[in-house]
Amino acid sequence: MHQIKTPAPPAPPQKAQPQTVALFISDLHLQPASPATTTLFLRFLEHHARHARQLYLLGDLFEYWAGDDDIETPYLRRIVDALRATSDAGVEILWIAGNRDFLAGDDFARAAGLACLPDPYVAEIAGKRIVLAHGDAQCTDDRDYQAFRGQVRNPQWQQTFLAQPLAQRKAIIESMRQGSREAQLGKTMEIMDVNPDAIAALFDQTRTTLMIHGHTHRPAVHLHDGRVRYVLPDWDGDVSPPRGGWLALDTSGAIHRHDALGALLPEQPAPQST
Repeated sequence: MHQIKTPAPPAPPQKAQPQTVALFISDLHLQPASPATTTLFLRFLEHHARHARQLYLLGDLFEYWAGDDDIETPYLRRIVDALRATSDAGVEILWIAGNRDFLAGDDFARAAGLACLPDPYVAEIAGKRIVLAHGDAQCTDDRDYQAFRGQVRNPQWQQTFLAQPLAQRKAIIESMRQGSREAQLGKTMEIMDVNPDAIAALFDQTRTTLMIHGHTHRPAVHLHDGRVRYVLPDWDGDVSPPRGGWLALDTSGAIHRHDALGALLPEQPAPQST
């Protein structure tokens, strides 16, 4: 007799893997003097950012920005063209200015194919409500810096500054950078970090429970009365291993950390209570 073989039951359907919705980076401080960091960023755009729906640049992408009339210098044109290619590939690029590149304006945004956002900005992504910021406005213990920030963010000051010749602006910026380096030598890390009360106020004002920012160069995840704050790393391609990385948010609402080379990092340890 021939045995009748019972067909094997169909394999259970494969569960679709969550897709990357948004990437968050900050503090690359791109400049011609840092070619290794530049190479890392360009590779990030080509091999990682293009697989996301959105890319959020949360400040200090550039070491400094002297004005949109500087775009045609070969180095900046290379970066702007790479951003534009990423945008043209279908990635929505969102920009929050940092304390180094707050003078980037409409001409830059058009050339790079990105949209400028206010600081702070509340984004609703993958079912999460997230407040995004550069982070310098929350460093309220550094009163000298806050006074300087208030001055250079004044539209009248910016109009006067941008009316000067480009070479003169660059000389002024270099003098400011030198003054900033000298001032930091006399400040503790605590003074230059965000203030817990300022962070709590930002959570309260935006009615959010999740925050992502940069600026402090102290990557971590912090817990504030049940509300979570991620701090992005700064980038440096000239150290070994290279420093930097980004956060990725997928369709399930999970947040993943990646290093500067794109490797998935282990799950974040328990948040630090602040």
